[in-house]
Amino acid sequence: MSRNLSPVPVSLGDPGAFVDELELAIAGEQSILPLPAEDRAKAELLRTTLLAGKPIDPGVAVVVPTSGSTGTPKGAMLTARNLVASADATHQALGGPGQWLLAMPAHHIAGLQVLTRALVAGVEPYCLDLTAGFSVPAFARGAEELAQTGDRVYTALTAMQLAKAMDTLEGIDALRVFDTILVGGGAVNPQLLESALKLDINPVTTYGCSETAGGCVYDGRPLPGTEIRVEADGRILLGGPTVARGYRNPGPNVDITAFSGTWFKTTDAGFLDGDVLTVTGRLDNIINSGGLKLHPEAIEQLLLHIKGVDSACVVGVPHPRLGQMIAAAYTGWASRADILEALDDLPRWQVPKDLRRVAELPTTGPGKPDRQAVAQLFS
Repeated sequence: MSRNLSPVPVSLGDPGAFVDELELAIAGEQSILPLPAEDRAKAELLRTTLLAGKPIDPGVAVVVPTSGSTGTPKGAMLTARNLVASADATHQALGGPGQWLLAMPAHHIAGLQVLTRALVAGVEPYCLDLTAGFSVPAFARGAEELAQTGDRVYTALTAMQLAKAMDTLEGIDALRVFDTILVGGGAVNPQLLESALKLDINPVTTYGCSETAGGCVYDGRPLPGTEIRVEADGRILLGGPTVARGYRNPGPNVDITAFSGTWFKTTDAGFLDGDVLTVTGRLDNIINSGGLKLHPEAIEQLLLHIKGVDSACVVGVPHPRLGQMIAAAYTGWASRADILEALDDLPRWQVPKDLRRVAELPTTGPGKPDRQAVAQLFS
């Protein structure tokens, strides 16, 4: 049976309209490519790159674009089994099915999986209008409505959304409604997590990617059915029923060997302590400064522990003598002197040579720092 990949615009203002299309895809009646309705340039790039309207294996339910922070975006080919297995494992890990509030763009895997979990649970998701961004009052109204169902209540947020909601009493009260709040998209400020727990808010950090149907490791532990391996060089491999079939129309620079059966070879490094995974950083982000190599995420974690630092991104920028110079951009009220004092115990070569406070870090995808854009701040 032949089938073409159907492009489906997904609106920030009415993401609920995408639910019917997603349900048909999970039922095996179509294969879809979700596109950002409000970003015509990005949508057209995805249409062309991922061969919208062209034949595709009918076993593929959804082609989910990666964030595309570097180069041409890739599209993970996810089956209905991948999506449903992820949703079932999430409900099992969290204590059972429940109501879901969508607060992220549904064309990204994190938002799409919120809708999938609602479909699997047999409930109608409460979808926020994100046209003007994340609104705490709108979030609070949704939380109140879902609380009245008497069911378990869940949502998924970026760290920035969680921080924004925690800035007001209205937001804190809304966050307390949820049995669990999945927090992903990148490194989460440990101070933010500690504050949330003290306020009787229950965040759970997630790790995963489009290629694994979203988060498959919660608070460092694999979801039921997920397996983790770490190679000698620290590379993380994820296995299980959520792993995609591969990439749609991979380009010459795409590593198609990343998929092997039900295993996916990530570009992240980390280590296992028993069954708990710690992610130390991306292998392709490593900075080589004067012949010494560093995971920028390691310095970012130190920065995030400093009082007055809300978010941080460390990059390597070209340097005539060192090859790459370590630089850092951050948000928050901490001063340069505060940060340098807090990093005083670091080896001198690891201390950022250029440190800049910015109003907001550029991002790609929900909550992910755009390292290329940050590096340009120092060029």
